[in-house]
Amino acid sequence: MQRSEDSQWLYTISSKRKLIDFNFKEIWRYRDLLVLFVKRDVVTVYKQTILGPLWYFIQPLFTALTFTLIFNKVANIETGTVPPFLFNLAGISVWNYFKNCLQATSDTFRSNAGIFSKVYFPRLISPLSVVISNLIKFGIQLLIFIGFYLYYYVKGAMVSINITLIFFPFLIILMGLLGLGLGMIISSMVTKYRDLKYLLNFGVQLLMYTSAVMYPLDLVRDKLPRFAWLVEYNPMAYVIESARYMLLSTGTMSGGGIIFTCLATLMVLFIGLMIFNKTEKSFIDTI
Repeated sequence: MQRSEDSQWLYTISSKRKLIDFNFKEIWRYRDLLVLFVKRDVVTVYKQTILGPLWYFIQPLFTALTFTLIFNKVANIETGTVPPFLFNLAGISVWNYFKNCLQATSDTFRSNAGIFSKVYFPRLISPLSVVISNLIKFGIQLLIFIGFYLYYYVKGAMVSINITLIFFPFLIILMGLLGLGLGMIISSMVTKYRDLKYLLNFGVQLLMYTSAVMYPLDLVRDKLPRFAWLVEYNPMAYVIESARYMLLSTGTMSGGGIIFTCLATLMVLFIGLMIFNKTEKSFIDTI
């Protein structure tokens, strides 16, 4: 029985790819693997810990309490009519989603080297699974925020939800894409420059302090006008300030700031895809 000469391969795997190649069809074809990666990310993180998923609750609560004591009680940073703890909890919950996406995706090539060297699948599925799995953690922390919001509301605190809350999912998408883009850039560079792995945690901490997580954006403009540009050129500062405006009706929501954030996110994502696609062809030789 002879093989037909005009038979064709179903799939062709080749290193010759476009510099920008966001192949939605191929990612959709591997959607079951994406779901498995999401489950793995959620289950394995706290699988061998004593408290397990309770860390999702403990971390934002202790961080918000610490910020309240240091920045509001000691440094006397005012939060208007919003209780300081609730103000900080809102900023931390939003910041944690971006931080978790950035830190996890920045380790994509190193942590998945064993899988990448043995099996083919769209490499972009790995960082995408991180962004999606962190949505579950973010949802849990939002439930914590809602619980304390209701508590303070019943106690008579002057808090209210803004009508712009309908755009909150858009902010979440922006954070996820920005974390994905930055993470892909860093993960690609870590394959050659290992020092970046050690500098990442330090850099994330510095970024948090310039992202208006624990203070109103207007405070920097009033108290430190010479250094306000450090915050105003940080896309995450506008995301966090806008999120607090939506959730607590405090602060401001700048249309220009959101447009700047969108443009910065698209640019970072574009650069991240370029570098990621280029690195995945040869990273196994340097990892």
